[in-house]
Amino acid sequence: MSRIISALALLLALAACGGGYNSPPRDLDNACSIVAERPKYLRAFQDTERRWGVPIHVQMATIHQESRFIGNARTPQKYTLGVIPMGRVSSAYGYGQALDGTWEDYKKDTGRRRARRDKIEDATDFMGWYMTRSFQRNGIPLTDARNQYLAYHEGHAGYARGTFSRKTWLLNVANKVEARSNAYQVQLSNCRKLR
Repeated sequence: MSRIISALALLLALAACGGGYNSPPRDLDNACSIVAERPKYLRAFQDTERRWGVPIHVQMATIHQESRFIGNARTPQKYTLGVIPMGRVSSAYGYGQALDGTWEDYKKDTGRRRARRDKIEDATDFMGWYMTRSFQRNGIPLTDARNQYLAYHEGHAGYARGTFSRKTWLLNVANKVEARSNAYQVQLSNCRKLR
């Protein structure tokens, strides 16, 4: 009995230290390091690229921007009077920060009823699904990390209306996503694990 209690205590201590699946990889600036540390991520990225055609580096740059690879990432709390919590800024959750309604659309459209936003395989598949629709509805190439990110952030209709054009901060973020995507692409082409 004492062994069971000791094992449970150790498990709880490890979870408290961030050793769980929701903790990010150590070096988020190095795509090779990310996929070497998390082979499961690489398999998820590859599966999504095969199914939907979205390049690995575009997926990775978008996830970096949305959650910094934290599986259970949430938007910040809103407060009234500076101290009373009033809920979250939005329903965005998980690796891809998918909103509740969009996630439900994805599950219905793909038949993946048990998909979870905090599971990397489901999050990347969602991203592939969404970006494929951005291509179909707005003509954004799957390789165009900047505009795919703008459509991901603003929604398909918002992107079509150009709602991002007046948001300098968002345009700057999209440029960073594009730069990170380009850097990840170069790094991935040199990864030993991928050769």
